[in-house]
Amino acid sequence: MKTLLFSLLLWVAAAVPAASQQYSPLGVWADDQGETHVELYRCGEEICGKLVWLRTAATPTGQPLTDAHNPDPERRSKPLQGLVIMQHFRYDGEERWTNGSIYDPTNGRTYSCNLRMLQKDVLEVKGYIGFSFIGSAHRWKRLP
Repeated sequence: MKTLLFSLLLWVAAAVPAASQQYSPLGVWADDQGETHVELYRCGEEICGKLVWLRTAATPTGQPLTDAHNPDPERRSKPLQGLVIMQHFRYDGEERWTNGSIYDPTNGRTYSCNLRMLQKDVLEVKGYIGFSFIGSAHRWKRLP
């Protein structure tokens, strides 16, 4: 009887599909203000993101813009282009990647962040402090 019950449980478990994602957030995305492009990519088991394009990428003298507001003085001279600004996102089911962080180089602050695919080419990026329901959500569009 125990063997039959165990076999039945294994069959039911195999028949129930695992949570799978319909859309992938991997690729290059334009922010909702048209100021930056961010490439989301795999970094181990997680998703990370780096700045790959900025509307204003250089100073008037032609020098690359740097991470001038970084709280770490040693990092303030690093160029913004190529800077990793998103880290630690893990798939949480239902087209969501949670428990990540997003760095805002305009003020040097890092916020908690969640991602949610709304459509194949629309990504909701929600940064927050403390509780996600009081955060700020932005819709990014996938670039070809």
